[in-house]
Amino acid sequence: MAAPHIELDSPDAIDGRHIRAVAFQQVRVEYVRSVLARDGAPPPGGRALVVGSGRGDLAAALDGLGLDVTAVDPSPSATALARRRHGDGILYETATAEDLGHADGSFDLAYYADTFEITPDLDRVVGHAARVLRPGGVLMYDTVTRTLVSRLIYLGAFQAVPQTRIMPRGRYAAARLRPPAEVARVLERHGLRDEDVCGFRPTRPRDLVTAVLARRRGRITDDDIAEACPFVLDPDHRPVVTYLGYARKP
Repeated sequence: MAAPHIELDSPDAIDGRHIRAVAFQQVRVEYVRSVLARDGAPPPGGRALVVGSGRGDLAAALDGLGLDVTAVDPSPSATALARRRHGDGILYETATAEDLGHADGSFDLAYYADTFEITPDLDRVVGHAARVLRPGGVLMYDTVTRTLVSRLIYLGAFQAVPQTRIMPRGRYAAARLRPPAEVARVLERHGLRDEDVCGFRPTRPRDLVTAVLARRRGRITDDDIAEACPFVLDPDHRPVVTYLGYARKP
């Protein structure tokens, strides 16, 4: 069998970024809801920014919570796919996390997806996040820590091993897999108060391998991933691979 074509932000290829997005969607939205319930939600119509929005699923979920959402992604292809996938009601923009282009104090909430583990300049990214948040605003994110297990998965299985590869080679690097303490130092450097870290994981890790192989072979679609490999929040253990967190601008 020929190796599948791997290309990000393409509906006609194996798109590992979108596979991650649909697999993570449920825990991302669950975490957003829990933080807003615990820490105070922006009022209906409050402004939310999603950075690294991909095909727009998370942005659509925040829109469904009654927020006024702007979705930003560095890929013009992803921006176009998001517009087609979710239609009106959300402002979709093509821009990088390192240069957002929005005015100071524009947003009540900013969620960074598929960003902290990709950028070579986390300091600049967080600096822009702190700048565009209003006082009292919340920065939320999910990312990948740096452990032996995360390296085996993200540097090995996802982008190097031919049988399980779903990402272009070089998308991830060990230096960009950042433990919570490293992220917290960057947040604090920009005046953001680190409030929480919460791990998340597949309910059964073997399901992740099974789902990836099935998707590569065309046996399931992207939209089947969440059911084939459900993820759950894991707040009581040190993150081993992926985690979510949030910080507040005083």
